[in-house]
Amino acid sequence: MKVKTIYTSLLLGAVLMAACDSVDYPDRFVQTSGVPTVDFIRYANKDVVITQANMEEIVCIVGDNLTSIHDIYFNDQPAILNTSFITAKTLVVAVPKTMPVEETNKIYLITKDGKQVTYDFKVLPPAPKISTMSLEWANPGETVTINGSYLFAPVEVEFPGCDPVTATAGDGNSVEVVIPQGAQPGKIKVNTSSGTAQSTFMYKDSRGMLFNFDNDPHPDNHGWHAQVIETDETALSGNFLRLGGADVTLDAEGGWKDGNFSFEYWPGDWDDPVTYADSPLLTDFADFSDWKNMALKFELYIPTSNPWMAGAMQIFVGGVDVVTGGAAGAVDIFGNTLAGANNTFISGNEVPRALYIPWKDTGSFDTGNKWITVTIPYSTFLYDSVGNQATGELNASSFTSLTIFVWNGGVTGTDCQPIIKIDNIRAVPYK
Repeated sequence: MKVKTIYTSLLLGAVLMAACDSVDYPDRFVQTSGVPTVDFIRYANKDVVITQANMEEIVCIVGDNLTSIHDIYFNDQPAILNTSFITAKTLVVAVPKTMPVEETNKIYLITKDGKQVTYDFKVLPPAPKISTMSLEWANPGETVTINGSYLFAPVEVEFPGCDPVTATAGDGNSVEVVIPQGAQPGKIKVNTSSGTAQSTFMYKDSRGMLFNFDNDPHPDNHGWHAQVIETDETALSGNFLRLGGADVTLDAEGGWKDGNFSFEYWPGDWDDPVTYADSPLLTDFADFSDWKNMALKFELYIPTSNPWMAGAMQIFVGGVDVVTGGAAGAVDIFGNTLAGANNTFISGNEVPRALYIPWKDTGSFDTGNKWITVTIPYSTFLYDSVGNQATGELNASSFTSLTIFVWNGGVTGTDCQPIIKIDNIRAVPYK
């Protein structure tokens, strides 16, 4: 094992060194011979003896002949020595920020000539953090993956209404856990030996629910296309929205197939004056006042038999001035005269949208015959239909409608017949 040691005394040449002796610089670091001894370790900023510390935490080793130390390891990870913080009796050092390959729970103090002294000391990772859960609407008994950082074993996960359950830890960035019976909606907690983290997201979050495709008062289709609302043996719970199908081909350029791949909810009746009794504004179902810190979430299922390999899922929001009322006499992208509802915004660059293209890097995407949760922050609604920067921006009045259309996006893929199932579309805080 070898690590660089930082020496603060400067080698200025033989003449200068001859003039600078211990009288001129009494505190100058000088490497000593022999072996070090350790009496105890304490926090660097307070006089409390400790037997463990978190990664990157600064500690003070107290003992004798500590100036004989040339290298120091916590488990199998090297620490950086700064000779400005080493005296014969104390050595101040930061615990390495990398998790060990082999955890021995020891510190190794190594002299210049290779002699080694060990001291029992446990390194703890920082407190855990939670970022996402693979399926926020999973049912009790199902296995989910919780993603984050510093998720090192032993790990327990606590769902509202239940005692903590043991999770299977991986590489520190994720754990797998079976959702316990009796789990209730709400934020989850993850407990490790370093502390507890609470999620920002909620398990089975029904806040800001816009479309669950099951019950009033939540709406379904309301636009030019009545996409399929159905249920089958794959259903997460009740009905879901389906785009595409086994007999519908989406070409490599993501060609215009709005009849099969466009879901619209455009509020109002498009008369003059416009009324919203039967098709209310989406702002009636969710509070968008803090939209910059919110995301559109939904559950997604794409079977392995019909992967998605072309086109971008273009996700638009727009005020009533964009999609309803006042549009009579307008002309759509095909030159047709409109009477109220319109699609002129779909191919333009004024209405910003999100482009969800999970197949782009690999050429194909499916969810492995299971449901997953997708999160699209409203802060990413920045693009036009071909992936360039949109000229318009979202504002507080943009959230009365929703359009989801798999088309174009400025990407080229492969002809495919994707089946895209969507459920529980909601607008929720995500940070």
